[in-house]
Amino acid sequence: MDRRIGWAVVVSVIGSAATLSDVDAQTRGVIELFTSQGCSSCPPADQLLGRLAEEPAIVAMSLPIDYWDYLGWKDTLASPENTARQRSYARVRGDMVYTPQVVVNGKIPVPGANEQAITQALADSRSDAMVPVKLALKGEELSVTIPAGSSSVDAQVWVCGLSSSMPVTIERGENRGHTLTYYNVIRHRLKIGDWTGAPVALHVPTADFIDKTVDRVAVIVQAGTLGNPGPVLGAAIEPVGAMQAHSSQ
Repeated sequence: MDRRIGWAVVVSVIGSAATLSDVDAQTRGVIELFTSQGCSSCPPADQLLGRLAEEPAIVAMSLPIDYWDYLGWKDTLASPENTARQRSYARVRGDMVYTPQVVVNGKIPVPGANEQAITQALADSRSDAMVPVKLALKGEELSVTIPAGSSSVDAQVWVCGLSSSMPVTIERGENRGHTLTYYNVIRHRLKIGDWTGAPVALHVPTADFIDKTVDRVAVIVQAGTLGNPGPVLGAAIEPVGAMQAHSSQ
């Protein structure tokens, strides 16, 4: 949906055959896709996000928004928190919101179906140092370990419970009659601590962010606050099943 909130602007979203093979596999990028079931331009972006989610160097997440619900179909996965996050990004940049929109590493907004633009945004931010984040499941507790950084920072640590694949049949609106699949959909988001550049070990009960819909866990270290987001400084993502298998060994 190439409508902009508060702005009469149309974005031309052009898909590209470019891939992410040139992105350093050691560099972990974070891609947040703001999407809607009521947006006819979103399905190509949703499919692209699904492909990017399989890249080992990428944390790719879907954040369904709710501001198109009035058009005739209430997005079954949307949350006002996702809408607020997109608007916070736009406010920090002096930008605007639209769907499908991707924000790369908390810094660079690009059209969500334009793989070439996403690839370029990852390349443009690859020089930024990304702190390695380690996840471990110990019983009913998630352990998050973040080493020391090269300088002092003011960042927050967030854990996100994700559903890796959620098919939805759309009954009304612009996508009516289609069954669409959404990938790495954020189901729960929880702040678990802060990171100042010193090494830290954090622990959180899995019951706080895992339910029957969640099968992947992502942890994001991001400068600023939820309402005033800055650059992503580090991230990790793991399947819940893989962590459970490892913890039982």
